[in-house]
Amino acid sequence: MSNSPFNWGDPSFLRLDRQDPYIRLQQVVIFVRDQDRSKNFYLDQLGFSLAYEARLESGEHWVAVAPPDGTAMLALVTPEPDSEEYKLIGGQSQVAFLTEDINATFHAWSKRGVHFHHAPRIPTWGGMFTSFEDLDGNSFGLVGFDDATQALEAQRRAIAERRESERRTAQELEIAKQVQARLFPQTLPPLKTLDYAGICIQARDVGGDYFDFLKLGKDQVAFVIGDISGKGIAAALLMANLQANLRSQSPIALDQPQRLLRSVNQLFYENTTDSAYATLFFAEYDDKVQRLRYANCGHLSALLLRKDNSLERLNSTGTVLGLFEEWDCSIGESQMSPGDILALYTDGITESFNAAGEEFGEQRLVEALRRNRELSSSVLLAAIVDEVKKFSPLEQHDDITLIVARCR
Repeated sequence: MSNSPFNWGDPSFLRLDRQDPYIRLQQVVIFVRDQDRSKNFYLDQLGFSLAYEARLESGEHWVAVAPPDGTAMLALVTPEPDSEEYKLIGGQSQVAFLTEDINATFHAWSKRGVHFHHAPRIPTWGGMFTSFEDLDGNSFGLVGFDDATQALEAQRRAIAERRESERRTAQELEIAKQVQARLFPQTLPPLKTLDYAGICIQARDVGGDYFDFLKLGKDQVAFVIGDISGKGIAAALLMANLQANLRSQSPIALDQPQRLLRSVNQLFYENTTDSAYATLFFAEYDDKVQRLRYANCGHLSALLLRKDNSLERLNSTGTVLGLFEEWDCSIGESQMSPGDILALYTDGITESFNAAGEEFGEQRLVEALRRNRELSSSVLLAAIVDEVKKFSPLEQHDDITLIVARCR
């Protein structure tokens, strides 16, 4: 039974290129008379840690200890009294421990009862050196070098700088997350005939999914959902760019939605790299006549679930935004009636997958809408997200964004 697991790979020294096989010094055997007694010496007096300990069914007892730093271990082995190995107990081990402050280590171990042969001194080969014995008389060296101390200090500075950089990055990401959260709609323009809600659950601190509710006039509200190419900070910046373009150009959307989207495409095309693009679904709802006019710019088909449970897909009416300077789209139109439900979503919903590699898919989304269609839109929204997360309980790989609207 093992009290401590093997630590095969030290991440601070692990090569990532796999050009050569990983290899390191695993352990050095030290012959002792009593493993438990010796184990206590190394743990209590030298301050080592227990690397592993196991008692096998055969009766064998495996014990290994390790100094606080580095990867090598000492395997404490009790040989049979009549064996050749038993005669090696109490001799020179040819093992030396390196410390950055030999005087401090010498005084600390001396106070714990460790027997040194002499105080640290300067040998002919440089540095400082002393030697000590364990309880069985096995002799070890303790050495210190200025170069080693300087190298350790350099490593400490590098680690401190890396941690400070990671701290600043985490802080900046948190600020970016808060800023992006404010880009999503903070209020819902009121509509008499439509109950609606939206949500975005990001897979990372920030992401490229976008949804918005734009008040276009007294009785008109635009529902917008988009998915930016890429992930992380780059996608978040593009998302902010797209949002700014849409909001700045939205006054022309009421009478000329195509002109709005052409303008947004032009700005997005001019202000982003050649490979950047966004899929977008833009829908303008007229509260007076319960009419939906929409443009699907390379986005997933919106789902319009009728009161009788029949399904209409609001398919693409144009290509993605940002890839082409010359761009246009057509406008689709659909009449909504009380009891109808509109769902706009990104592929973070349908492409969420379970342990078997199956995707949640459009059909499961449609079934979830049908099962929960009597709920208010905010509760319906939560129910669908809950179903997606139960279906895909593993790490979320993509932003999950959803808008649902229920015609009163």
